Amino acid sequence: MNVRCLFLITLIPLLTQAQEKPTVPSDLLTEDQVREEIGVNEFTVPSIAKIFDELEKISPLDYSSAHLKEHERLPLDRTRLAMRLGTLIADGFMAVQTGHSEDVPTIASHLSRYAKALGAGDRIKRHAAALLEHAENKDLQKLKAALGATQRDVEKELISLRDPDLSTLISLGGWLQALEAASSAVTKKFTIERAGRLLREDIADYYTEMIGALDPSISGLPHIRKMRNQLSGLRSAMTLLPEQLPKLEDVQEISDVATQLATSARK
Repeated sequence: MNVRCLFLITLIPLLTQAQEKPTVPSDLLTEDQVREEIGVNEFTVPSIAKIFDELEKISPLDYSSAHLKEHERLPLDRTRLAMRLGTLIADGFMAVQTGHSEDVPTIASHLSRYAKALGAGDRIKRHAAALLEHAENKDLQKLKAALGATQRDVEKELISLRDPDLSTLISLGGWLQALEAASSAVTKKFTIERAGRLLREDIADYYTEMIGALDPSISGLPHIRKMRNQLSGLRSAMTLLPEQLPKLEDVQEISDVATQLATSARK
């Protein structure tokens, strides 16, 4: 066997390993995503709608519209645009779930502006009217469907624009926004069952690995590197020893890190 063949045999496993991407937790996939043959679609990311389904079991969530005014100024950095858009989608879910449907027009307006800035504005126009109608009718299920479709349509547009890595950041922003609200709610009304629903180290693992696997022009950004380190800490806070029950102090630690991460996602 010549040196060239030996080199290729040695290199192939390394290339395969480098191309592998973290597996999305199965309960965070929609039926549409499953039908799209997830194993072939390397750009699949967790659905914010499914993330919310899980955290909604912690209801009532701790929602505030105070930060919506921060979205009036669009950031220049596309990674920040993407994460902010994700936080807005999560806000849409929480606004109606907590009886604040009057915030949805503002959220829908910001979503349209952010999607347009990312180059996906045309796909969002058809969802805006539906979001307003469902919010006015306080129809959470239809609103969730419309918000989920919004995420998927932006994702498809980013793929067509050859900018798919931003889809991961949209999904991440949605999870962090929802996790901040859920963990804050559990610290205020603690039960072991509610606390247990926060312990999703598999999700923290997924995002930690996924943002590390993004294009180096994104994964190397200082704020992305910092968030990856914080996600690793979040994963540690969510991991208990076998048969160990969550305590209020554990939830407080999760809440503190989640707030730091969500604040970073909204910058």
